[in-house]
Amino acid sequence: MWDFFKTVRHRHSIRRYQADMPVEAEKLHAILETAVAAPSAGDLQAYRITAVQDQALRDALCRAAHDQAFIAEAPVALVFCAEGERSARKYGDRGRNLYALQDATIAAAYAQLAVVAAGLGSTWVGFFDEEEVRRVLGLPGDRRPIALLCVGYPAELPEVTPRRRLDELVSYR
Repeated sequence: MWDFFKTVRHRHSIRRYQADMPVEAEKLHAILETAVAAPSAGDLQAYRITAVQDQALRDALCRAAHDQAFIAEAPVALVFCAEGERSARKYGDRGRNLYALQDATIAAAYAQLAVVAAGLGSTWVGFFDEEEVRRVLGLPGDRRPIALLCVGYPAELPEVTPRRRLDELVSYR
């Protein structure tokens, strides 16, 4: 098994998937269990995850995401939604407008790393029409789509992209 640091280093955005290779139920379950193990403000877990495997729904999500074709190609699309009101009951406006968003994105980040550990690939998608995603999935008004995570077996090995140096991003005080 890879150590954590290798898992992080091997995470790349995958935009081509082996559409004929479904994600095994056990792997999807492990990925989702990892996502819900993520920390959240007040342990409220102010988010919901919709695992979309239906091809017609993935096609509709693709259209809602400005025709990013890999969304329809990947066998699974995980849709992470913030539940602002759940967090607002304890933390007010800051919970609604920030903590719920953070909860959803932390869960998605944990899922993304679990995908790599499971031998799969993923792509984080943030460029989509929120209202259209909400309509396609029939989401209630209190759920705000924050991120789509495409999951499947990679059909490509993308080149490593350059990263900014630590001294450009980190200051020590």
